[in-house]
Amino acid sequence: MRIVFMGTPDFSVPVLEALADSRHQVTAVVTQPDRPKGRGNGICISPVKEAALSRRIPVYQPDRARDASFIEEMKKLSPDVMVVIAFGQILSKELLCVPAYGCVNIHASLLPKYRGASPIQWAVINGERETGITTMMMDEGMDTGDILEKRAIALAEKETGGSLFDRLSLLGGELILSTLDKLEKGTLVRTPQDHEAATYVKKIPKSFGEIDWTKDAGSIERLIRGLNPWPSAYTWLNGKLLKLWAADVILPGKQEDTGETPRHKAEDENVSGAGIVSEGAGVPEADESRREECGVVLSASEDGLKVRTGSGILNITSLQIEGKRRMDTGAFLRGFPVESGQRLGRS
Repeated sequence: MRIVFMGTPDFSVPVLEALADSRHQVTAVVTQPDRPKGRGNGICISPVKEAALSRRIPVYQPDRARDASFIEEMKKLSPDVMVVIAFGQILSKELLCVPAYGCVNIHASLLPKYRGASPIQWAVINGERETGITTMMMDEGMDTGDILEKRAIALAEKETGGSLFDRLSLLGGELILSTLDKLEKGTLVRTPQDHEAATYVKKIPKSFGEIDWTKDAGSIERLIRGLNPWPSAYTWLNGKLLKLWAADVILPGKQEDTGETPRHKAEDENVSGAGIVSEGAGVPEADESRREECGVVLSASEDGLKVRTGSGILNITSLQIEGKRRMDTGAFLRGFPVESGQRLGRS
């Protein structure tokens, strides 16, 4: 099949490579325009453009994919199908009608759950046991088209946003080849989505990573993993930004080294609602006095930085103070001593 591929970030690259190495022909790649980046405003090309150029595939970079001139260029290519993954622009009905077989989108969730941006991070943050990849036939809505195929994977106990990103990007490359083969043979079964069961997630801003220590230890630990490596979870230590990269929840009966009797049970409960952190995960309203204890360091040692949360204790094992590299807690404490009783968070 003659394919026009549309994508932009790293997540799209394994799919492009899988298509380029297959029996199909990638006739063109469409990606976002080059952008200035960094303090020097040097021009940065997208990972997809870099991959396409390395394979000598023609690249198109429209400012607006809806423009009539761009749509005419696509018509001249006479594609059998367009494959779209994390392209970054909304496609018009006119463009969707250009390929003979339509436009196939690859989405990093098991639709209709987690439509929209950031489905990978939210799967970790919300404590999902499984997620996956969906291929769907695109329509004018936001991830609302008919489902073509799904493939699920289980989340590892210490899954991070980054590790899940890598696994799903490779899975997307495998699934699209299966979908295209069936599409060409006419054996695909299109399944309309249950729109009433749909959930949506928005793009995660950097500010979302600031830790609310009144939340329970399980929720905070999942947030740290879900936002690793981007945009990262963070707090404050002596007025300096402190990124947190890894942590463990200390369960009741395993807190002897803090020198305290367990008072809160660390609940690793799921969160209700896609993209919404449960409001009941923090300190009960009836015990407002405990809020003053949240974020307080109970002990600091080679084993970790143990911090009181709204429910349970969080043991931080990997962190990074602003201007320094990421390091384990033992190495960190040798350069930045932390005393029991200090409080993490904005002063």
